[in-house]
Amino acid sequence: MSARGSPVRWRGGALGSWSPAANGITTSPSTTRSTLRSPQRSGPPGSATPAAASVEWTGRSQRVPDEFDDSEVIGLGSVEVEWCAPLDRDEPPVPRDLGHVDLPDGRSLAWAEYGHPEGDPVLWFHGTPGGRHQVPPAVDEVALRSGFRVIAVERPGTGMSSDHRYGRVAEFAPDVTALVDELGIDRFAIVGLSGGGPYTLAVAHELPDRVVVATLLGGFGPVRGVDAVHSYTRVFRFFAPGLELLRGPLGAAFSAVIRIADPIAAPAFNVYANVFGFADRSVLRRTGMRAMFLHDLLTADDVRAAAHDLALFTRHWGFELADVEPPVVIWQGLADVIVPPSHGHHQAARLQRGELHVRPGEGHFAGFVEVESVLGRVREVWAGETAAPLSTTRDD
Repeated sequence: MSARGSPVRWRGGALGSWSPAANGITTSPSTTRSTLRSPQRSGPPGSATPAAASVEWTGRSQRVPDEFDDSEVIGLGSVEVEWCAPLDRDEPPVPRDLGHVDLPDGRSLAWAEYGHPEGDPVLWFHGTPGGRHQVPPAVDEVALRSGFRVIAVERPGTGMSSDHRYGRVAEFAPDVTALVDELGIDRFAIVGLSGGGPYTLAVAHELPDRVVVATLLGGFGPVRGVDAVHSYTRVFRFFAPGLELLRGPLGAAFSAVIRIADPIAAPAFNVYANVFGFADRSVLRRTGMRAMFLHDLLTADDVRAAAHDLALFTRHWGFELADVEPPVVIWQGLADVIVPPSHGHHQAARLQRGELHVRPGEGHFAGFVEVESVLGRVREVWAGETAAPLSTTRDD
């Protein structure tokens, strides 16, 4: 069943049917009124999908709104429709806007915007390596429908942002403050993927009155201090200083390799995908995901920035997890071999208001491919419907 090419889920019985061929609804002779609803109760201005549409079933083909023309409906009485964004795209989503903010020290911090221009702001922090393209393929349409303005922030040395070396992860917060102030944003949510997780927690810690909710998607945990996670990632402490010293030569060498390897980059990506666990390989081989990651991998500056990220992660972050005040929602695949599940469990337990969503059988991109659920939970917490409780685990 599809709506304009998007898969949908239906709830209800089985009385009427609505097919593209009939361009309407055919039912039994009795007249029934059915309400078709998207998950959001009231759609944002300019939303691509109306919040609700009533259709009268009269026992004959009935004209319905154009937004639903390509759908099939099976239901009895009230039929609730959950619109689900396609997981695949031929290309990464195209930003609705691009820009940068000039920082006090002369650097620039770049950003790309997706979703609703007047929606509630959600800052999106990419992984390591990554950039403004590292967002879910369906993020634009999901954010538009959910009433969110998603702003993908490129960290220093990545994409269009100036290069810079922080001393600690927490030093990223003043740059974010300058960004949101320039964009006229007061309160906002954050979503951080993988290596974007430490920066997400840092901003939540430094700006507790402005961060509504922070979300980690397979977020990397601390490896030093009282918050240290006991996993194989602790070995990074020994290699990180060397990575930091070699970040320049590594970037230069990678640039030379790119000039040679670019024609075979796509086949080589399959080798890269195999570094991830079995649960992630099918995700990475989707066309849209492949295009997104290839763009980031073929950028030498991103290699330098990634080396700096790893070095920072192995230092003390500049704060303790117990001192992070805003609610933090964590999405963790139990088959994640990049950031082991222990990171998610450990961080949720040590945070003041940590909530852990586990995904059995899924890998590092468990939350990334569930952008609808992720933003849906952000909406719930933002609305105050179900504020993130203290350290709970939800397998939903």
